[in-house]
Amino acid sequence: MSSALIALSTVRNVRPWGGDPVDLTITDGVISKIAATTASPSAAASSAGAGSAYDGRGLLALPGLVNAHAHIDKSWWGLPWQSYGGEGGTEGRIRHERARRDEIGMPSVEITRNVLDQLVRHGTTAIRTHVDVDLGLGLRGIDVVREAVAAYDGALAVEIVAFPQDGVLRRPGVFDLLARAAQAGAEHIGGLDPATIDRDPVGQIDAILGLAAEHGVGVDIHLHDPADLGAFQIELILARVAELGLEGRVNIAHGFAVAELERARRRDLLAQMGELGVTMTTVAPLRLPQLPLDELDAVGVVLGFGTDGIRDLWSPYGTGDLLGIAWQYARASSLVRDDDLRRVVEIAAGGSAPFAGLPANRLAVGDRADLVPLDAGNPMDALVRTPPREAVIAAGRLLVG
Repeated sequence: MSSALIALSTVRNVRPWGGDPVDLTITDGVISKIAATTASPSAAASSAGAGSAYDGRGLLALPGLVNAHAHIDKSWWGLPWQSYGGEGGTEGRIRHERARRDEIGMPSVEITRNVLDQLVRHGTTAIRTHVDVDLGLGLRGIDVVREAVAAYDGALAVEIVAFPQDGVLRRPGVFDLLARAAQAGAEHIGGLDPATIDRDPVGQIDAILGLAAEHGVGVDIHLHDPADLGAFQIELILARVAELGLEGRVNIAHGFAVAELERARRRDLLAQMGELGVTMTTVAPLRLPQLPLDELDAVGVVLGFGTDGIRDLWSPYGTGDLLGIAWQYARASSLVRDDDLRRVVEIAAGGSAPFAGLPANRLAVGDRADLVPLDAGNPMDALVRTPPREAVIAAGRLLVG
């Protein structure tokens, strides 16, 4: 991949967020100047240097899309079709994946690159990915992901969550693996349904958050448990965040319980999360109530969108289009007004960049030159139509287009 990257000094004639056409000057991967488009394409290319200008032809430009919850290490993307098998439910899918992953060859650098290429093709320039860490794999999955990401030569921003998919406390030795992953540079450590997987919510939460405090890493915990059971575990997490000084370093993924609580209890829970800087990510699951964006925004709970796994042993679905996930969230949430639709785009495009270790991106001077030109009238139009990405530019380098 790195051999195909083209460093740009100018992106000409694009309309950031649907505004007037402008030319963007890029210096060291950052937008250093924005000026109204006046020069002809040939003149702009000449002044910028041969091969270093991209002509946006008046297209809408959005910041690069941010996939805040991915699993790029386990997929059969690019392999022959894999029929869905095994049992349903979280435990059933874990068992099925453990039984078949060696046969398929997961994790693999080649397949992980296939998944990354698919995400990038749809406009993603920043990713937080959960990478399985367990007794069968050790830390091999993290090495695979790092090698696959290295092909982008720094253009793609990726942070890793060391993810104990098969449990923490119920598998002696997994906690030590998480500690090793933190010591080896994983930006976050994960967890999974402390009550229903480990059957010890206090134990798992204390262990994971204590480890994060010790090693100075973040926490990103999958929480599928519903309603009161899920809310109870969130309350335990919040208590430990406050005790350990982990404000701003903990994310709750999925968090189905939040959308299922009665409104008064949800209001109080979200208010505590906002005070402690606890964020949330969603994959906009069908057939389930969606996290309420207006309530999250009101108390400062930051939300990110993710694709989850795509074409893996959990589900054959998924294309890698983060804008499609944003569309799904907006549609399932019955959002129709311009302000709400634009807000969803802001989250998907640049607003969630901190989930991947970057500042939020608004396509302003000083922002990382991550942008996606596409044929749409405005951000709302881009969301409801999800048109093809005409190009993908990351850190000032042309990845697609």
